[in-house]
Amino acid sequence: MEVEEAGGGVENAGKDEVEAEYHSHDFEWEDLRAEVESDPAFSYHLSPFPGPAASTASPPQPSSEAWRSFHRRHASGKFFKERRYLLKEFPELPNSKDCAKILEVGCGNGSTAVSILRSNESITVFVCDCSKDTLEKANEIISNTKGVDIKDRFHPFLMDVSKEFFPDWLFCNACKSSHGNCHEMRKQLPDFLRENQCCVGGMDFITMIFTLSAIPFAIMPSTIEQCVSVLKPGGLLLFRDYGLYDMTMLRFLPHQRVGFWEYMRSDGTLSYFFTLDTLELEYCCVRSVNRKNGKKMQRVWVHGKFMKPTS
Repeated sequence: MEVEEAGGGVENAGKDEVEAEYHSHDFEWEDLRAEVESDPAFSYHLSPFPGPAASTASPPQPSSEAWRSFHRRHASGKFFKERRYLLKEFPELPNSKDCAKILEVGCGNGSTAVSILRSNESITVFVCDCSKDTLEKANEIISNTKGVDIKDRFHPFLMDVSKEFFPDWLFCNACKSSHGNCHEMRKQLPDFLRENQCCVGGMDFITMIFTLSAIPFAIMPSTIEQCVSVLKPGGLLLFRDYGLYDMTMLRFLPHQRVGFWEYMRSDGTLSYFFTLDTLELEYCCVRSVNRKNGKKMQRVWVHGKFMKPTS
């Protein structure tokens, strides 16, 4: 059983070197489904949601400013814990060779990036987020984490994946085609590129950890397509996010429902809950215990791995 701390952030993650046992099947999702769908109190989560033609409300818009405000409120960095469990969920990361390059989309305060950097000294991690404040906090936390050398290995950049395109220096069109002319450079290249480099040559891995659910459902396909565009052939997109009937979904009230399985928090941030037929995914069912109040919680996440075709 995974235990959820009340407090404790990334700064404290290195204090306990004993790794907790990883759990992902503490209970059967079908049992939870039967429990939820038989409870009248949750019936509003199951009712059909009117489509665009029938609804007078405008569809949810990208909540970038709401997320920027969220990160400003939690600027201490103690809101998140280092996500070491991802290394067991995605062993390709610590086991990667040949100086793998990883892009984390929506990095928050770096709780995923720090685990990846710690796991393999040959990995280079690029991270983006829509919030300048949280990128600065991520850089501060990771720079001050013991046992992690980030010299030439950690490169944060500001970008809103729901509204903007990835910069050419990640994977320029000429390099994607493998036979083009690489001299078509954008005006300002990052300092870490060598003089003869037009781009970093694409990513071996892209991680989207609790990022896609924060983007309106209508633009999720184009967001995924854009991420895949900077993957090398044979590269992997690693995905983890909220699953249907997770505890947080069941806490939403009827007026917070803005789509089918899509909700808006009171602060304007969005949250979508994935089913296995949304993507090729697997449910991760974990019972957590809050050590502060002893409350038991049934958490449901989904995770998946998607490989870009080699041809």
